[in-house]
Amino acid sequence: MGRTPGPDLHPVAVVGMDCRFPGASGPGAYWELLMSGAHAIGERPDSRGPSTVPGGFLADADAFDRSFFQVPPAEAGAMDPQQRLLLECSWRALEDAGTSPARLAGSPVGTYIGSMSDDWLRLSLAMGEVTPRTGTGSGRAMLANRIAYQLDLRGPSITVDTACSSSLVALHLACGALRAGECDLALAGGVNIVAGSVLDEIYAQAGLAAPDGRCKPFSAAADGIGRGEGVGVVALRLLDDAVRDGDLVHAVILASAVNQDGRSNGIMAPHRASQREVIATACRRAGVSPRDIRFVEAHGTGTPLGDQIEVLSLGDVFRDDAGERAWPLAIGAVKGAIGHTEGAAGMAGLIKTVLALRHGVVPPSAPHGAENPRLALARRSMELIREPLELPAEGCRAGVSSFGMGGTNAHAVLATAPQDACAVPATAPKGAPAGASAPAAVAPTPRVGVFTLSADTPTALRRNLRVQADDVARRDGAELARLCWTSNRSRAALPCRFATVADSPEELAARLFAGAELETEYPQAAEEPVLAFAFTGQGSQYPRMTAGLYEQSTVYRTFLEEASKALQPYTVTPVHELILAGDPAVHRTGTTQPALFAVQYALARTLMELGVRPAAVVGHSIGEFAAAVLAEALDLADAARLVAVRGAFMQQLPEGGGMLATRARPAEAAGLVEGEPSVGIGALNGPGATVLSGDLEALARIRTRLEERGLACTPLRVSHAFHSPLMAPMLDRFERVAARIPAGRPRLPFHSTVRGRPLADGEELDAAYWTEHISATVRFEDAITSLAASASASAPTHVVEIGPKPVLSNLIRRIAPARDIPALAVCRGEDSGLREIGDVLARLHRDGLDPAWDTFYPDAEKRAVRMPAHVFSTQWRSWQTLPAQAAAAARPADERAGAPSPDRVRQGVREAVAIVKGGRLEEYDDALRFYDDLGFDSVMLMELKYRLEVRFPEVGELSMPEMLASLVSVESLIGYLGEQLNAAVAR
Repeated sequence: MGRTPGPDLHPVAVVGMDCRFPGASGPGAYWELLMSGAHAIGERPDSRGPSTVPGGFLADADAFDRSFFQVPPAEAGAMDPQQRLLLECSWRALEDAGTSPARLAGSPVGTYIGSMSDDWLRLSLAMGEVTPRTGTGSGRAMLANRIAYQLDLRGPSITVDTACSSSLVALHLACGALRAGECDLALAGGVNIVAGSVLDEIYAQAGLAAPDGRCKPFSAAADGIGRGEGVGVVALRLLDDAVRDGDLVHAVILASAVNQDGRSNGIMAPHRASQREVIATACRRAGVSPRDIRFVEAHGTGTPLGDQIEVLSLGDVFRDDAGERAWPLAIGAVKGAIGHTEGAAGMAGLIKTVLALRHGVVPPSAPHGAENPRLALARRSMELIREPLELPAEGCRAGVSSFGMGGTNAHAVLATAPQDACAVPATAPKGAPAGASAPAAVAPTPRVGVFTLSADTPTALRRNLRVQADDVARRDGAELARLCWTSNRSRAALPCRFATVADSPEELAARLFAGAELETEYPQAAEEPVLAFAFTGQGSQYPRMTAGLYEQSTVYRTFLEEASKALQPYTVTPVHELILAGDPAVHRTGTTQPALFAVQYALARTLMELGVRPAAVVGHSIGEFAAAVLAEALDLADAARLVAVRGAFMQQLPEGGGMLATRARPAEAAGLVEGEPSVGIGALNGPGATVLSGDLEALARIRTRLEERGLACTPLRVSHAFHSPLMAPMLDRFERVAARIPAGRPRLPFHSTVRGRPLADGEELDAAYWTEHISATVRFEDAITSLAASASASAPTHVVEIGPKPVLSNLIRRIAPARDIPALAVCRGEDSGLREIGDVLARLHRDGLDPAWDTFYPDAEKRAVRMPAHVFSTQWRSWQTLPAQAAAAARPADERAGAPSPDRVRQGVREAVAIVKGGRLEEYDDALRFYDDLGFDSVMLMELKYRLEVRFPEVGELSMPEMLASLVSVESLIGYLGEQLNAAVAR
């Protein structure tokens, strides 16, 4: 079928794209317009200059979501609308590529933009006012640089102007940069906005303008160019990299070429030989014979001479193998539908071609009369695309041409995407395990996911939730987890966040619709939650605890088996097998404690792998051992030995002890046990939550006394009197074992329930501590109080309960200092699994955490799917640069002599600040600080200096070093300027 590309021409994948063209607000609408065969040519808006010639114009070209990109009003107003369109389009193209634009900050992403319009600069200069923003807002170089600046992209940033071929040349350069290793992701795009009538006059005087404003490519009625607007951006990666990383690929760019007409019949005249050579060179570089090209998206301006030269040059390239072709070469040109979008024309044709290859059909050309008979297309084995043209599912090749006024020509050769990269399988292989290490008995992983979406404002979030809800409602269950993974990967974590767990499209759609209709305000997410892990104590165990999570999560399974292996030398049956078998032996102390330790270790390590990392730990009784491992005061093997020996020694103690939950206060409880030497205070869990522990007969006597006082008591189902004097017989034996374990210092704040406070620097968890731990009171309330009172940097915003069911969360809510700290449980019972973990991740993400989402999903579900693009706000609009301001007007006649009045100084300063910052004068209070409140930077300060000098010419040139000292607040600047004006008058 053709020659293989050379080793230096690696194919490039189109992994993302977005566009706006006349009549089309995105790629989907663009495709619908093209497939309809209609055109989008209409009346020229008043804002596009004095010409009345129709054309293809964008709706809402003056709208810009400036708050989303954190662009101040004055700066946004000065920005060329082309910059604004490119910013939004680039963001959406990156999202379409499955990449969060925010996560690309600081990375070597290239930016290549084609444009040929200076209309905005001319309009700005015509307004009679030049400011520092004139250069950054109107300079053509800033089209690419604005994207790189706002998104913090560090690769090459180049604006290309080769007239009509600009954006296809930009694509050519972007592909070259990827192949040269200058970037590993590149944006290539083009933009065109008609903000004036200069090109209209040029086209008219050159005889190139179509009177009705319509391009009619290859038609007998072709009579010139009709102008159009538009913006398109594609995200590019080397195909090998894209396939390796599982990116979805729209289409593949095999090769491209660029050349120049040189000295031809005229600097604006097309050149047959050069067009022929650029097409042939691109085919040669792609390793493709011309006979393999199924269709060409032509330049097709609809000028009689241009169309004829282009057909002749195509005929030259494809003539030699015309007899070998199975079908005529199909040609079309999108300019018939949307007009000539000039600097964006090549991108308009490229995106049309990419969509055609992806959908497997070429749209028909917009009808505009009979074919030009002078072109003799049939004789040259060519045909216009009058009806949708079906394409082969694999191996289809297509060409895109773009020729610039001035002689720079470009051509690209594209191909369909590899089958394994262009679509997602409907379902995972039947019976596929959740992970490679899963035993055969493990059930297939359910399709559960956490869908995330965010925006800069609650209104924007609701708007986008509606769009996503409509999309999800049309999907099937096979895509759910992949859709959720894509949302985690491709959507930036902005301040207003939505996150929810779901296991069906119906549930997810319902939650998205509900979120869109939520009347209460979405809170702003914190920068980063500070988390504390709280490990449960004995009593939370049950047969088959965490079995669901073991079956569903490879990560959890790995860590539970790791803990079980560490305990293996001290247990008859591996702990994880005993748990999963539903063995009631899990309630025997010698088994309970190792089992709880293993579960807690595995849960905590799983959360940490998911990016949920504790800033502090607290453990209730046996929970302190897993807490010590997480705080790196014990290693896993040593902790396993201590836990197993502890449980075994306790089980060997005589039975006959018990525990009694009471509502007695600590002082009252102390009085009750004072005369009962076999009873101790087992735990102080919170207000009205005191547990007594000891001899059963003594506990019965205490219970009677408490009930006589009206205080309820509840005996606990335990085998022994833990944390009581009855533990004494085992202490010496245990201490001898513990003495052989190295003492450790926690690397995290460790809020001890033995001490009732955080361990001090240098305080160790040694044999003495772990021995005391056995019979000492569990001072949980004190430990939680100390946790809540931590220094601000380490004070927890959330407590995550680590255990097989929630026990501590309710206790924490009853402890006053911690009452407002959310307590989240990762397990709620035997049926708990990934869904409950997902609930925790969703809540923490809403509150500011950015989890390691990849760990949550099985490998089979980590495949991108296409999602609807972010919908930007169109509320803010601007089509003018900075208007003339009264601040620069001449002074009133009665103030031309002498020092300006204080009111005039105050008014002048506030007007200047309002002009520089943007907004209404009444919004600016004199107490506002330039840096902290108004966000002034060096460029804004220089503009402020200039405007004050214009407003108050009598002061002369202000000294910036002197002025800086007074730039604390608006009030301080007013005072400084008044002093300077008084001094000037005195001179």
